[in-house]
Amino acid sequence: MTSTDIAPRTPAFPSKLPQVGTTIFTVMSALAAEHGAVNLGQGFPDFHCDPALIDAVDRAMRAGHNQYPPMAGVPALREAVAAKIEALHARRYDANTEITITAGATQAILTAILATVHAGDEVIVLDPCYDSYAPNVELAGGTVVRVPLTPGSFRPDFGKIAAAITPRTRALIINSPHNPSATIWTAEDMRTLEELLAPTDVLLISDEVYEHMVFDGAQHESAARFPGLAARAFIVSSFGKTFHVTGWKVGTVAAPAALTGEFRKVHQFNVFTVNTPMQHGLAAYLQDAAPYLQLPAFYQAKRDLFRQGLEGSRLRLLPSTGSYFQCVDISAVSDLNESDFCQWLTREVGVAAIPLSAFYGDRFDQRVVRFCFAKQDDTLRQALQRLRKL
Repeated sequence: MTSTDIAPRTPAFPSKLPQVGTTIFTVMSALAAEHGAVNLGQGFPDFHCDPALIDAVDRAMRAGHNQYPPMAGVPALREAVAAKIEALHARRYDANTEITITAGATQAILTAILATVHAGDEVIVLDPCYDSYAPNVELAGGTVVRVPLTPGSFRPDFGKIAAAITPRTRALIINSPHNPSATIWTAEDMRTLEELLAPTDVLLISDEVYEHMVFDGAQHESAARFPGLAARAFIVSSFGKTFHVTGWKVGTVAAPAALTGEFRKVHQFNVFTVNTPMQHGLAAYLQDAAPYLQLPAFYQAKRDLFRQGLEGSRLRLLPSTGSYFQCVDISAVSDLNESDFCQWLTREVGVAAIPLSAFYGDRFDQRVVRFCFAKQDDTLRQALQRLRKL
């Protein structure tokens, strides 16, 4: 018998994520490309980062920083991250034992979940939530417990969160500034959460990737600012979001040494370590705080341009207090559900958006869609010209 006599056979196996398909971001970006639409759906900038950051990475490459760095990250970058957190939030993390550089925030969140969640554990997520959270929990063998944020305001409902906590609850995932609603948690919210979790052993995963996009003079209330939360938290951030380099996929996790030790056990076996010259370049670039301190004003100007352009239209603007997203109520424009509206908007109007229902486990539809304003002003004006015709 020869290989030509053997019928090729691809073995079938049970899917670990049977309900998961292609993400809504990929679907809408592909549709936007197909129809030549302005893509305000997927959350990435269409403008360049600071040339000084490119130069810093180039210098790192030419200096020979092209081999494996330490597993936890380049020491200079971990020191810079620790110093930044201390300056902003008055909490000092030990760069050697409490700061880890990750392959983006998505890997950071997955690693935190894999490191802590056992089969049968419950993890509370607050709907609407970023679409990686629930699959991450399922991959770890945990059970997703969905608690809705208050429809309309997207405020945390602490009564419902408290009711969802059981002896099996391993962790709670929060996200502020929030994707997709563009809301932020207040200091009062964080203190209430601190009190709620105090008598429990529930871990906190705090997704803070939009930490430098908080508007109108408000302050980002990091979990690092609250001792009772910081002691139980994995705090996740992203250089990709902060410095307009989403394709670099470099993030950070700050956590107490005991939590970091468990985190790194998994980190070393799912990515081991992260792009070396990017880390050296970022370490050098972080010596100047101006780029991230100026970011709120930079994005607030884009938010205001977008909101002013939609004033007087039939799209009802919801508040946008953080992140680089703007949600609108479509009720006065169309009877379509959110998903069908976004498909129609992309094909017929030439602007891509994301339905908020894609962020809910039960696909709850409240006639709200999300736009991303992390775009060049000319891109936003082109989109606004089309949207004002609705």
